[in-house]
Amino acid sequence: MGKVTGFKEFERIDESYIPVEERVKDYKEFTVSLSEKEITEQGSRCMDCGIPFCHSGCPLGNLIPDFNHMVHQGEWKKASWILHSTNNFPEFTGRLCPAPCEQACVLGIIEDPISIENIEKNIVERAFKEGWIKPQLPKVRTGKTIAVVGSGPAGLAAAQQLNRAGHLVTVFERDDAIGGLLRYGIPNFKMEKEIIDRRVTILEAEGIVFKTNVNVGVNYDVEKLKEFDAVVLCGGATERRSLPTPGIDADGVVQAMDFLTQQTKVVFGQEVKDQVLATDKHVIVIGGGDTGSDCIGTSNRHGAKSVVNFEIMPKPPGHRSPTTPWPYWPLQLKTSSSHKEGVERNWLINTKEFVKDENGKLIALKTVNVEWEMIPGERPKLIEVEGTEKTWPCDLALLALGFTGPENTIADQLGLDRDVRSNYKATKGAYQTNIPNVFTAGDMRRGQSLIVWAISEGRQAAHHVDKYLMGHSDLPLKGDGDLPSL
Repeated sequence: MGKVTGFKEFERIDESYIPVEERVKDYKEFTVSLSEKEITEQGSRCMDCGIPFCHSGCPLGNLIPDFNHMVHQGEWKKASWILHSTNNFPEFTGRLCPAPCEQACVLGIIEDPISIENIEKNIVERAFKEGWIKPQLPKVRTGKTIAVVGSGPAGLAAAQQLNRAGHLVTVFERDDAIGGLLRYGIPNFKMEKEIIDRRVTILEAEGIVFKTNVNVGVNYDVEKLKEFDAVVLCGGATERRSLPTPGIDADGVVQAMDFLTQQTKVVFGQEVKDQVLATDKHVIVIGGGDTGSDCIGTSNRHGAKSVVNFEIMPKPPGHRSPTTPWPYWPLQLKTSSSHKEGVERNWLINTKEFVKDENGKLIALKTVNVEWEMIPGERPKLIEVEGTEKTWPCDLALLALGFTGPENTIADQLGLDRDVRSNYKATKGAYQTNIPNVFTAGDMRRGQSLIVWAISEGRQAAHHVDKYLMGHSDLPLKGDGDLPSL
């Protein structure tokens, strides 16, 4: 695929960024796109590798060498056609996916891998610009009604696939706008929300009905779900992890998702009462993942006095670890654009106390350095290092500790089984719960995971819902099925 000698002729080139001092002034996306010639050359780097391991690295089974080859040939419309055959929303994954496909790239064994994610983003942006992405209305309606609960990537993917099968789909979203975590959990500087809106416009034109401010099990009786022929639960893993640490109730200890959601609503022009601001504060972000990175970027845009990041795990190596050999996802240090905007990163550190003043306001954090004792056959043991206690000035502590699983409201009211990790339990490979016409997909089923897994699960769940309703399904599973028209 691509140019036979392309990987020898062209080096990997990634998008550049607007300078830090400029981009932290607002919440807009700040990547500087490559030229069409440069993107074409990046597509030309794709090797005729025989067995494209990028396929197995991608949960969606994207036909990566095929669309790379089309980009190499300048066949952008065909590239979009191929890309959309397995991925409903490449404009989301092209911005937010950590690209496990690139870590499985064969060229990556000896050189920098193909810039698959950026090529994907450029294909879909070209397709929108040229007007190639149009509503696809089903030729025949089945008359079957389906409720999709949750409008994140899993819910949207399931809804679009089921609508294309001819079913009548209604999507319920508890927030005031469609998108789930994409809308309020991802800062605008990573993905501007017009990107969601233009896709939702397409979905509405295809016949999908969206209802916002509908919290199933709270202001919408779960009994009403029985009016639908099938239900797909895609509400995500939204139960936030906290810490059993003294002083956790201090004024100034805030869950990361509350902090990020408030700022996104302000960007939309909404009034947020008592917004949590990092302005002129000593900020400590606890948690070293993507959400922690988003908090760092947002704090810098607020004008924080200082930003510090704590991670209880060891600092990952700068290169692929022998414990995660190619083509697996590597245990490797990740430095995001937000990290580059200014932060002090600390590993192997544990928060012992949130210190508050007489009025209950947070003023400091007490920590201790730790080590992990690894004994074969036993769980890793956390050991505190004597003499490493330290007090950090802190006015705002942001808890970016991930999620423990989905909320139990719907499960309790419907009588759904849950697994040992509290996720909604479904039959392996079929996404069907203990209630035959109720299915579940995405983080609500598998636990906190990647956007690309959410879309993949939404697509696969749709296939099984369609099969349940009709006795068979022509909807594709991972990496197969006919290419859609555009």
